[in-house]
Amino acid sequence: MAEKPYHHLPDGTFRNPEGSPVRSKDVKFSYRTFVKEKKKIDITIPENHVIDKKIVRENLEKYKNDDYIAWIGHATFLIKLGETTIITDPVFSRNAGPLIFGPKRYVEPAIQLKEIPKTDVFLLTHNHYDHQDMKTIRKFPYKDAKVLLPLKLGKYFKKYKDVNEMDWYDEIQINKDLKITLLPAVHWSKRSLTDTNKTLWGNFLIEYKNKKIFFACDTGYGNIYKDLGQKYGPIDLSMINIGAYDFRPMFEKSIYHTTPEEALNIAQDLKSKKVLGTHWGTFVLSLEPIMEPRVRFKDSAEKFGFNKEDAIIFKIGEINSLKKLLNYN
Repeated sequence: MAEKPYHHLPDGTFRNPEGSPVRSKDVKFSYRTFVKEKKKIDITIPENHVIDKKIVRENLEKYKNDDYIAWIGHATFLIKLGETTIITDPVFSRNAGPLIFGPKRYVEPAIQLKEIPKTDVFLLTHNHYDHQDMKTIRKFPYKDAKVLLPLKLGKYFKKYKDVNEMDWYDEIQINKDLKITLLPAVHWSKRSLTDTNKTLWGNFLIEYKNKKIFFACDTGYGNIYKDLGQKYGPIDLSMINIGAYDFRPMFEKSIYHTTPEEALNIAQDLKSKKVLGTHWGTFVLSLEPIMEPRVRFKDSAEKFGFNKEDAIIFKIGEINSLKKLLNYN
């Protein structure tokens, strides 16, 4: 029998790539402390954080014949490449949790679920509630979309016609111009008390013509990114999580969510030309001020070899043409 990959454990669960950080046994998460500290966070939303829904709808029409990237909120993006529109980790619910529980969003989605354009590919990175939103999955208007997701997550998509479970490094050719690969991430999975790490998680590499876009799962920093940079770099645009990292006073930071600086470090390891911050500005999942990620991300860009303008921050609802983002004709 072929030897199982390192990330497959004998009991059927999964683990992070070899050499990834391991959570300290001294780390103690206290829900009571978290709720107490969370109440201190100011969730006043700056006017320049969100684009008016009417303008978003107008811009979707304006860019409908272009390649573009649009931020719906959190980790939900629309990525249009040629005739194919991709959606990532779609979450349109008011809260990230089962039923009415879990963190409530303080910014609405840029548009309603029923307003999204025809979507051909549905990417799911992992099963946490702020990424795998069952209400959105049930109500998703395009169940003929090709679903790409990590191992053992297909069971949640029974009403979809084309569901593809992937292991790390599996590739799927969408059409002659578009290929998508699932790559390792430093994270974990859990939706209940008994299913920790029973489903896989992963980053997606989207290759379109001669361009490469890296869409990160929630991830912490790990040595794997230098390896991925050697194998798949240079990357034209890396989309990496920059929020949900600070859990003081319980512990300093999460090893499973990069700080803005670690996100830039990953982008540097991947030999990225540009990097777009994701996974912030929508839910309070940790204890840093809600607008801190974008400031630290921009302020730290040059330390990691990026021009400030190449560390990109979107407004919720922003739609930008790929040509403008990547500076090509």
